Amino acid sequence: MQRTILIDSHYLPSLEYFCAMQPFNEVALEANEYFVKQSYRNRCFVNTAQGVKMLTVPLLNRHGRVLIKDVLVETGNKWRNNHWRTIESAYRKAPYFDHYAEELKKILYRGQELLFEFNSELMSFCLRHIGFQKNISATLTYQTHVEANISDLRSVISCKKPFTERKIYQPQKYYQIFGNEFVPNLSIIDLLFCEGPRTGEIIRAQSQFPNK
Repeated sequence: MQRTILIDSHYLPSLEYFCAMQPFNEVALEANEYFVKQSYRNRCFVNTAQGVKMLTVPLLNRHGRVLIKDVLVETGNKWRNNHWRTIESAYRKAPYFDHYAEELKKILYRGQELLFEFNSELMSFCLRHIGFQKNISATLTYQTHVEANISDLRSVISCKKPFTERKIYQPQKYYQIFGNEFVPNLSIIDLLFCEGPRTGEIIRAQSQFPNK
């Protein structure tokens, strides 16, 4: 029986997120949960010359009970310029930056109004370049209890708790641009820009998440 992972939508997800997804062919993104503040849903972490920096997508309707599929991204390019400047400054000297930068920049500036759709487009970009072939779908309704063949990881991968409290991701060092110490569990773009075609292989080696 083919199994499915049910997981929330993240912005340029962490390595742990892709480690969780790695064993599954079917991925269901939860589109009907209420937006969770201070979560990976609209933030990610990158490695810069000044240390780890958080990038946050500003939202228009983040207050109150709003379904994630209805959350609107702030209009204008001010925050997009800030995100791209940070990414470019952090990774322009990375070995594979030129391979992926232009496509990523186009998605960033495309002007998606909905956070869920924006995250989904970015995730498709990441999966394609990692080399992971997944059947991606969005939930039609919110279900508190799911079928036995579905692994429910909604709200499990949280930036409020360290990844070490979950048995999903086992860090393995790879080349990074800055710092004398390896920084684990950054956004997938850190690994992609630094290791390029080896990204999928490294994710598989880091994944501890069972699919049985």
